[in-house]
Amino acid sequence: MKDANAQSDHSRTLAGLIGSRICHDLISPVGAIANGLELLSLAGLPEGPEMQLVSQSATKAGARLRFFRVAFGMSSEGQTMPTRELSGILRNVYTEKTRIDWVCTGDLNRPVAQAICLGVLCAEQALAQGGSITIGGTADALEIMASGGPLNPRPEHWDWLRTGAAPNDVPAAQVQFLMLYGLATDMGRSVEVEISTKAVTLRV
Repeated sequence: MKDANAQSDHSRTLAGLIGSRICHDLISPVGAIANGLELLSLAGLPEGPEMQLVSQSATKAGARLRFFRVAFGMSSEGQTMPTRELSGILRNVYTEKTRIDWVCTGDLNRPVAQAICLGVLCAEQALAQGGSITIGGTADALEIMASGGPLNPRPEHWDWLRTGAAPNDVPAAQVQFLMLYGLATDMGRSVEVEISTKAVTLRV
C-alpha cells in the first residue's frame, strides 16, 4: 500500500513539474509577441482587424499560461500568492461568456491558490453556455459556485471529486477533477459537492 501511495505521489509531482516547465518555457515567447505588437503599434503600424486579432490572441494566451501554471504546476506550503494577483489572473482569463466573482478573503498559500484554479476549471464544466463562477469563503474553507446560466454537470465527473475513483481513460478535459481530489487529499481535506437546479457548488 505504501508503494502504491508513493507511486501516486511521484506521479503527481512529475505531472506538476511538467506543467511548470511547459508554462515557464512558453510564457516568455508569448510575452515577447505581445510586447512586439505593442512596439509596432507605437511605431505607427495601422491597427487593422488582423493586428487586433493577433494582439488579443497573444494577450489571451499569456493569461491562460499564467493560469495553467498555477493550476497544473508545482505548489508547496511555503509559497504564497497575493489574492489580488490570483483574482487578476482569473479575470483576465474569463472575459467573455463566463464571469468571475471574487469574494474570497484572506491571504493564500500556493496549494490553496492551485485548488481555486482547479475548482474554477471544474465549475466551468457545469456551465453549458456561460454564467458566473463565484469564489468565496477563506483559505481554510473555500467555496466555488457555478451559477447564472444553463447548467449541465456530469454527475460522474463530480463524483470523482468525492471519491477519487475514476476510469483509467479519463479525458484530458476532465483531468482537473482528479487533480483537485489529489490536491485536497494532500492538504488533509475532502471535497464536498452540492448540485441543484440553480447552482453547482464545491467546497474544499
